[in-house]
Amino acid sequence: MSEPALHAIGLTRRFGARVAVDTLDLRVEPGDTYGFLGPNGAGKTTAIRCMLGLIRRDAGQVSIFGDAHPVRQRRQVGALVETPAFHDWMTGRANLARSVAFAGQGDAQEIDRSLGLVGLSGRGDDRVGTYSLGMRQRLGIARALVGRPQLLILDEPTNGLDPRGMKEVRDLLKGLAKQDGLTIFLSSHLLSEVELLCNRVGIIEKGKLVAEGTVQELVAGRAEGTEVDLGAVDPTQLTAALVDIEGATSLSLQPNGRTRVRLEGIGIAELNQRLVQAGVAVDALVPVTHTLEETFLRLTSSEIT
Repeated sequence: MSEPALHAIGLTRRFGARVAVDTLDLRVEPGDTYGFLGPNGAGKTTAIRCMLGLIRRDAGQVSIFGDAHPVRQRRQVGALVETPAFHDWMTGRANLARSVAFAGQGDAQEIDRSLGLVGLSGRGDDRVGTYSLGMRQRLGIARALVGRPQLLILDEPTNGLDPRGMKEVRDLLKGLAKQDGLTIFLSSHLLSEVELLCNRVGIIEKGKLVAEGTVQELVAGRAEGTEVDLGAVDPTQLTAALVDIEGATSLSLQPNGRTRVRLEGIGIAELNQRLVQAGVAVDALVPVTHTLEETFLRLTSSEIT
């Protein structure tokens, strides 16, 4: 089994008495495009800064492809944290050259390659002051790509972009993941974008991971148990039978008269079999699906950033 691309264990960061990141555990596998979600003040950016070594952590450990050494980790990671800062009076190429000189990683050929990957080959010699916000975001991603990292960590990469700009960045990241085999870890407040882009998602609340799984698992509710809506000829008989079925928990009565039930440790087919054995005439058994937004709102208590 391969080492995880990013593995945080017990990651903790305090600011005085406030715990911003609370024993956070998460695991990103090679090839994942992993969405990191959380409400305002949940600790997303603080966690990312701790993972990158930009701020100290009070406890826990972080490994990148199995390596816990912070200097060696930097050679495998490219990052864009919050809004990228550039010198507006310099060209895009000159800004990247300055970053390369500072980091000691990459050369002119590598800069050309990175500009090409983000679609800025034709604008690399223009001053950054003439760039749109979307172009600046792409230049930030280009800077993160210099040095050919295996893992790309992005904090709000589509922040402030219009729909066209968001699609451009989304298509770029999809291409990097599929064609270049990059592992991507990104935070975002745009749930629809995450649903379109990411194969796995982690949701953080008050510094703790409250849910993690594939997008399909979270949307279907399987990360916390499958949910189904049940109907029966005799609803009272159905309610009584559910009490005796371990792993089936009645949640609520739906407007259509069906009973919503959460299943944990028991499958839909087994549930149906148990109800029939109990003499319940089941006339509806419908798996419940959710949007990622519904899942997020159910698991968190605050507004999303």
